[in-house]
Amino acid sequence: MPAALALLTLVCWTLGGTEVPVPSFLGGMVGTRVEYFTPILVIGAVLYCVDRCLSAPEATAVVRVRRWDLTVVTAAVAVCHLLGLVVGMDIPRNLMVLLAVALIVRRLSNEAAAGAACLLLLLVSASLGRAYQPSGQPVGRWWALTLYPPESLSAWTAAVVLFGSGLLASGHRLSSNRSPR
Repeated sequence: MPAALALLTLVCWTLGGTEVPVPSFLGGMVGTRVEYFTPILVIGAVLYCVDRCLSAPEATAVVRVRRWDLTVVTAAVAVCHLLGLVVGMDIPRNLMVLLAVALIVRRLSNEAAAGAACLLLLLVSASLGRAYQPSGQPVGRWWALTLYPPESLSAWTAAVVLFGSGLLASGHRLSSNRSPR
C-alpha cells in the first residue's frame, strides 16, 4: 500500500498534467490528464491486499483480522487525503469513489471484476461525462463525480456516502464468510 501511494504521488508530480487522448463515444477524442487515472494504482494494491487472506485461521483468530483489512483500506484513503494537499484534492475524492465501486463490485463478484469496473467508470466518465456550458466551458454531468472540480461540496458528499457504503458492503461480505461456532 505505501508503495502504491508513493507511486501515485510520483506519477502525479512527473506526468500528472500530461494530456492523454480518450475516445469519446459521441465522436472524436477528449483529452484527460494522466493524474485522473492514478487512483487505479491504489485500487489495485487495495484489492490485492484485501483478497490475500487465510480464511480458516482468520475466522478462528481472537483478533478479527477482517476488521484490520477495513482499517487498512480506510488508512490508505486517509493518507491519500494528506497527499492530496500536494497532488490535488480531486485525487483522494476520486479514490474514495472508485474504492467504493471496487468494494461493492468485489462483494458481488471478484477482484478482477472490481478493478475492471473502476477503470470502466473512469473511461465512461471521461468519454460521456462532459457537458459544455453556453460559454464553451466543460463541466461534468451530474453522474460523473470523477470530473467535478476539487472544491465541489456535492461531489465530496457523494464520495463520502459511496465510500461508507463500500465499507459496509465489504464488511458485510467479510463477516458473512465466518464459520459458525
